[in-house]
Amino acid sequence: MRHYEIVFMVHPDQSEQVPGMIERYSNTITKDGGSVHRLEDWGRRQLAYPINKVHKAHYILMNVEASNDAMEELTTTFRYNDAVIRNLVIRRDEAVTDESFIMKNEKESRERKSRNDERRAAESSGNDNDSDSRPAKSESGAEEGEE
Repeated sequence: MRHYEIVFMVHPDQSEQVPGMIERYSNTITKDGGSVHRLEDWGRRQLAYPINKVHKAHYILMNVEASNDAMEELTTTFRYNDAVIRNLVIRRDEAVTDESFIMKNEKESRERKSRNDERRAAESSGNDNDSDSRPAKSESGAEEGEE
């Protein structure tokens, strides 16, 4: 069995069918004794250039260990499935199980965004308390000016 990295792009109108497609493709690989080492759903992303007048696609990454027959069946399935816009199959020397660069960046940006949101929420709640205390100081200052 050899190791492969598979990326395929699904037409955006067919995004709801992606889980079923992943299940079908995983079954194709595992029925011959293969295994799926990594499966990442990158979601809908902008294409670098339009393909068949489509500007977005749903991206899926799979790292698998599969037989040659299973890979031939899988590539044939990709070829005759109209929902799959593009696919790329690369043979790897070993199984890749760690997160892809794209998923790491997305996770970091989500964490950064949540930290910024928490910081802004803390600052705004801190500013609300400060704004309550400021009028009291100005009122006391106004009273001092009247004396």
